[in-house]
Amino acid sequence: MEPRILKTIVIDDSKLQRTAIAELVRKHQKLEFTADYKNGIEARIAMKEHPVDLVFLDIEMPIISGFDFIESLEERPQIILVTGKADYAMQAFDYDVTDYLLKPITAERFGTSVKKALANCTDPESEITDDQYIIVNSKLKKVKVSVNSIRWIEGLGDYIKIVTEKENILVLMTMKALMEDLPKRKFMRIHKSYIVNLEKVQNFSGAEVEVSGHRLPLSRHKKTVLEEALLNTPDESRLKK
Repeated sequence: MEPRILKTIVIDDSKLQRTAIAELVRKHQKLEFTADYKNGIEARIAMKEHPVDLVFLDIEMPIISGFDFIESLEERPQIILVTGKADYAMQAFDYDVTDYLLKPITAERFGTSVKKALANCTDPESEITDDQYIIVNSKLKKVKVSVNSIRWIEGLGDYIKIVTEKENILVLMTMKALMEDLPKRKFMRIHKSYIVNLEKVQNFSGAEVEVSGHRLPLSRHKKTVLEEALLNTPDESRLKK
C-alpha cells in the first residue's frame, strides 16, 4: 500500500532550526509542510483546529518542554524529537516517539526518520496475514508480537499489558495508540481498560466476556456492538444473550 502524504509541522524555539527543518520537509515528496511554531502552546492550539500527521519537536523550549507538550496532547500524531543533546535518548524512548534526531540534522538522517513515519502509516486492515506482527517497546527493547497470539490487552495506568498465549508483555503505551496498530475487524475495545481478540472470545453476558477461561468486564453500551462483531467471526455458537 502506498503511504499517504503526511501533514507536517515543526516546533522549535529557534527560528534558524525551524527554517532548516521546514526546508527539509518541503523538499520531501511524502511530506506536506503546514506550519511552524516557536513553542508548544501555539502549536497545541492550532492542532485542535488543524490536525497533523507528523511533528518535528524540539525538546528544550521555553514555556513547556517537548516532553510536556507530548503529555498534553489528547490526540497524538507521530512525533520525531529533535535535540542537541544525546542525554535525552532514553527518556525519548519512554514516550514511544517515532524517532530521535540529533542536531545538526543531515538530509540522510532526516530521510531515515521520515521512512519510519511513513512505514507506520500503512493501513493495518490492508496488511492482515496469518503471520502479522506488531512491534512494541518493552523493557528498553523492541519486541515482535504475533497478532494471532494476543488474547487480550489490559490498561494499567500509564502502561498496558499484552496477554499472549505464551507470555505477558508490559508496554508504555496508550490503549488508543495500540488499537490504531491492530486490525479493527479482529480486535475490539470492550471496556475502558480492555481490548480483546474477537477470535479468542468464548462467550459473553451482559457484564462479562470470557477469553481463554478468564472473565473480563464488558461495558454495557458495548454488548450490542460486540455481538455484531462476533457474528462476523467463525464460531457463532459462543454467543450469549
